[in-house]
Amino acid sequence: MHIYRLFKTRTWFCIPFAAGGIFELYGYGGRIGAHHNTASLFSYAISNDGVLLAPALFAASIYMTLGRVIRAVRGEKFSIVSMNWLTKTFVLGDILSFLVQGASIGLSVTGHATGAKAVVLIGLFIQLISFGLFSVTTVIFYQRIMEDPTPQCHNVDLPWKRTLEMLFGVSALIVVRSVYRVVEYSMGSNGYLLQHEWPMYVFDTIQMLTVMAIFYIWYPSRIRQLSSGEDQRMYLETREVDKAG
Repeated sequence: MHIYRLFKTRTWFCIPFAAGGIFELYGYGGRIGAHHNTASLFSYAISNDGVLLAPALFAASIYMTLGRVIRAVRGEKFSIVSMNWLTKTFVLGDILSFLVQGASIGLSVTGHATGAKAVVLIGLFIQLISFGLFSVTTVIFYQRIMEDPTPQCHNVDLPWKRTLEMLFGVSALIVVRSVYRVVEYSMGSNGYLLQHEWPMYVFDTIQMLTVMAIFYIWYPSRIRQLSSGEDQRMYLETREVDKAG
C-alpha cells in the first residue's frame, strides 16, 4: 500500500519508509521460517535483522518530512537547527544507527553474541539520541510557528499542522519501541523479554504497524514548497483580510 501511494503521489522522500515496510515483511516472514528451524542461528539473525532495522528507515522519511513542512510554511527562522543542516544532521544520524545495527547480523551469524548485543545497543542509543534531538526541534518549531504564523500557514490546501501532529505521533511510537529494544538487549538472552514473545508483539509489532497506518492515512504528499508566486498571492490575500478585519 505504501509503495502504491509512493508512486501515485511521486513523494520520493518516502522511499525509505516504504523500504522499512519491506524490511518488516521479510523480518516477520523470516521469523515464521525460523519457528520451524530453531537450531539455525542464521535464520534467527536474518529474521531479527529485518524487524530491528525497519524503524531506522521509517525515521529517515520522518526527518525529511519535517524539513519539507518548515520550507512549505517558510518557517526557517523558527527552526533551532539551520535548514542547511536540519535534514542532513538527522538523516546522517539515522544512517549511522542503521549501519551500526546492521553490523550486528555479521557478529550474530559468526557466533559473537556478546559483540552483536553491544553493537545493537550502540545503534539503538544513536537512534534514541537522534530522535530526542528531532523531537525537541519539532516541538520548538511547532510552538514558535503557532505563536507567530506565517502567511503560508493560512493556506487551507497545505496541511502543515496535521502533518506535524502526525510526526509527533509516529515519533513517540518509535521512541517507545526503541526504549523497549534497549531494555530487551540490556537484559541479555536469558532475560524475560528475549525469553518470551508477547512483549515484542506489544511493544514492537503493534507499535510499528500503527506507525505505518498513521503515516499512510496522513500521508505527507500534499506538503510541498510553494512557489514564489503563490507566496506573494497568499501574502497579499492575508493583508487584505487583516485590513478588512
